[in-house]
Amino acid sequence: MKALVLSGGAGTRLRPITHTSAKQLVPVANKPVLFYGLEAIADAGITEVGIVVGDTADEIREAVGDGSQFGIAVTYIPQDAPLGLAHAVLIAREFLGDDDFVMYLGDNFIVGGITGLVEEFRAERPEAQILLTQVPNPTSFGVAELDAGGRVVGLEEKPKQPKSDLALVGVYLFTPAIHEAVRSIEPSWRGELEITHAIQWLIDEKRDVRSTTISGYWKDTGNVADMLEVNRSVLETVPAVNEGTVDADSEIIGRVRIEAGARISGSRIVGPAIIGAGSVVNDAYIGPFTSVSEDCRIEDSEIEYSIVLRGSSVTGVRRVEASLIGRDVEVTPAPRNPSAHRLVLGDHSKVQISS
Repeated sequence: MKALVLSGGAGTRLRPITHTSAKQLVPVANKPVLFYGLEAIADAGITEVGIVVGDTADEIREAVGDGSQFGIAVTYIPQDAPLGLAHAVLIAREFLGDDDFVMYLGDNFIVGGITGLVEEFRAERPEAQILLTQVPNPTSFGVAELDAGGRVVGLEEKPKQPKSDLALVGVYLFTPAIHEAVRSIEPSWRGELEITHAIQWLIDEKRDVRSTTISGYWKDTGNVADMLEVNRSVLETVPAVNEGTVDADSEIIGRVRIEAGARISGSRIVGPAIIGAGSVVNDAYIGPFTSVSEDCRIEDSEIEYSIVLRGSSVTGVRRVEASLIGRDVEVTPAPRNPSAHRLVLGDHSKVQISS
């Protein structure tokens, strides 16, 4: 069995972060989201992995390499444009061959991994098996309709009037039957080959399409709110470790991971939180559910429920919360006189100012 991991999306909902970084590499608890998926695939006993890449291919290649750090062998599959999930299956035909495979969206996060799902599929081998979860806003997802016996009878992509609240999670399992399906469908109104249409083709052809509804934790980390929520969830599991330096004037409360070379002085850190390697925290408060990446500086400031990426600094700022701060960013107070805000903002930025 092989795996096909999709890492070619543009990440428009995470701009401006994704103007300069692949959305699959935005870190959760100081580890890229994509890495959690690759680890779940390896844990399920799958070692041959194809990664579909787009404009951020070089960055993905640099981060993942040949896959040996995860115990897998990686083949990179270029996709010229994001033309749909079924298109990704189409262009991966040579890599996939006639093997069964799991398709995993690289920006999805599932607590508990996929080992049980893969084992169930290997034992039963339906033509397709999809993962579902109940959501409060089904119009934003692909939605499945089940019959009284729990069989999948229909799929719709972001329906205006959904027939259920069961959304497709970004993990799919297929036999080679899917290749005929993706060749048989037409592009949607979005100009994409939709995987929901391919699975619907299998249903219409009376093929065996099954579903598993999960009650565990799943998130599509496509926007800032979901990124922060996933970060919170992962930090709940991080053990307390101190590999850095904490002076006597500092207070560490709860589960806080302090990585090698980090220096904490005159500060209070309330976990769960993580302070990255080489970072400096001085005269600051870091509250729960905060991830500070490597080589950052947090000084004379308060920050909580936030993610700070590599090489950034927050100095002299009274309070920061529910924020995603990119790489090599400087956050400082505005000058008191004249009373004005001075901003340098990239495209698609969002700023909230207390006047």
